[in-house]
Amino acid sequence: MAPPPEGERGGGGCRARWLRREVLLALALGQLVSLLITSTGFSSSELARRGINAPTSQSLLNYILLALVYGGILLYRRQPLTTKWYYYLILGIIDVEANYIVVKSYQYTSLTSVMLLDCWSIPCVIVLTWIFLKTKYGFRKFFGVGVCVAGLILVVFSDVHASDRAKGPKPLKGDLLVIVGSMLYACSNVTEEYLVKKNNRIELMAMLGIFGAVISGIQISILEREELHSIKWNAGAVFPFIGFALAMFLFYSTVPTVLKICGATMLNLSLLTSDMWAVLIRIFAYHEKVDWMYFVAFACTAGGLLVYSYRSSKEADDTAQVTGASDEQSRVGDEESGIQNQVRSSFAGGNDDQVSYKELPSNGSPSKN
Repeated sequence: MAPPPEGERGGGGCRARWLRREVLLALALGQLVSLLITSTGFSSSELARRGINAPTSQSLLNYILLALVYGGILLYRRQPLTTKWYYYLILGIIDVEANYIVVKSYQYTSLTSVMLLDCWSIPCVIVLTWIFLKTKYGFRKFFGVGVCVAGLILVVFSDVHASDRAKGPKPLKGDLLVIVGSMLYACSNVTEEYLVKKNNRIELMAMLGIFGAVISGIQISILEREELHSIKWNAGAVFPFIGFALAMFLFYSTVPTVLKICGATMLNLSLLTSDMWAVLIRIFAYHEKVDWMYFVAFACTAGGLLVYSYRSSKEADDTAQVTGASDEQSRVGDEESGIQNQVRSSFAGGNDDQVSYKELPSNGSPSKN
């Protein structure tokens, strides 16, 4: 093993571990998806302000974009599916219904309740990854989770202290919807983490887009057909729909990378900061005044993310070994698939000289996802 860099020797070792490239990348990607979620929230708020209530229709264009972009790449590569199609069907149902249920809950309960109960996805993810993915959590991880949740609770208290005291028309029904939606989000995130670490991101996004679009189309024809007929399709209605779809497409495209690097728990913790980013947008874009507790909550949540994402030297080495083994398995599988394709092409053409190598990149090595 090579000697550690100068920054990791002696007293600089702790600082170097905090500044590891994978830690910084995980934190940056986590905040990117958090900002994208904030963008979808503002788009949904604009649609709600105009009286448009079609949560499934909002998500349909996102699934269509995923199917077209990643499905096209999958067809171009001519790669067979590595996972049975019905697993993607189940994942599509879970994902569509999670989006629908959480958006629907805003009609029955308050924003404060949704923000607080949405945290239920974090312990659900921890339990699911511990049982099914064998993820190990130490005291430091749980402490980081606790600090992040404490930061969000400060946001909730700030809202209660300010103006958000309304309980909604049917608070119990709304709260139950948020809890169910959070559990479905947890199941979706953990399933995606498993699939993206075992297979490849392109296949996951393509199949999720295809089945998500089909399921959304069926659900729209049953639940939202009259709502769509009543919408006046002017610029004020079309632009939020398009903005929501683009933000969700970027969100779905980035999430598998976050899941592969740092897992579902870190993803859900990063999404806690979306409410704080919304506050900053309100300050600078709309010149609104907010309670000082928001800034304390943001610092608290950011500190919790740092504590959770901190890795010791041993943990970093273990992660590198696992990632290297996964990449090696993927490389071997791609090579075997390429050999099989060449053999099939040879038999089809009747001449070994007619074997096509166009699917290989210029350096002659199989492509990686």
